[in-house]
Amino acid sequence: MSQIYYRDTKTIEDAPEYQAGLLHFLYETAFGRMMLHLMVARPWFSKLRGIYQNSRLSRRDIAPFMEKYGVSVENPLQFASFNEFFIRQKEVMVESDDPSLLTAVADSKLRYYPITDDLQLSLKHSVYDLADVLEDAELAERFRGGTCIVFRLTVDDYHRYHFVDDGKLISQKQIPGLLHTVRPISEKYKVYTRNTRTVSLLSTDHFGEVVQIEVGALLVGKIVNHPRTTFRKLEEKGYFEFGGSTVVLLLNKPVQFDDDIVRMNASEIETKVRAGERIGILC
Repeated sequence: MSQIYYRDTKTIEDAPEYQAGLLHFLYETAFGRMMLHLMVARPWFSKLRGIYQNSRLSRRDIAPFMEKYGVSVENPLQFASFNEFFIRQKEVMVESDDPSLLTAVADSKLRYYPITDDLQLSLKHSVYDLADVLEDAELAERFRGGTCIVFRLTVDDYHRYHFVDDGKLISQKQIPGLLHTVRPISEKYKVYTRNTRTVSLLSTDHFGEVVQIEVGALLVGKIVNHPRTTFRKLEEKGYFEFGGSTVVLLLNKPVQFDDDIVRMNASEIETKVRAGERIGILC
């Protein structure tokens, strides 16, 4: 089980696993892996789940979910379906007008990793080629020696994600793939090169070129990006429908992460962050 550091209480806790028993069956038993292959290789499975999550029948799941995961919503009855509840919006504020501050782009569990001079990424217990993650060797080359930041969203998180800075969209592409879970149990499957993902190249005012990648996951019905060509810092970029998933940022400007995040990262512990929260500063 992975651990999470909570900045507000300065405590480290074991990370709760959504449907841990089901994941153990799917990833660690022979019959479960047969079922897993059917689930991740066929988009209809997640689409079928999505149909239910968008139905009025799914409203009955909202209250038990809120109780189990400590989610607080003023009026749960306002939502017509579980998915409408799940992708609910909230106001995200910039904590400071200092443009050099690096802020979290999503409510999530954060870790960061160096991009080596040979364009390798050691994410969790798997080694990735950045060119394979992006499916673009030329683009990968521009981030040699940079930093990769992983914002891992779990089911209890707010599932909308934002832009890291003011800027404009240079290009965006959808990479079709599978839908493995992005939780630790799936590490050996190299999910960042196998899963469905959207890759956006951004030209930002203060952080230079940035790549933002949204990664789909098991039971995620859809990655929805808004059709924006220009954007402001922390303006909403899009959202994930039901399920846990991940946003990855690639930076090629040097960043000094906050001391508590550095300490936790060195101990391979994720830090719980909120969208708009300071996580570091440009060097």
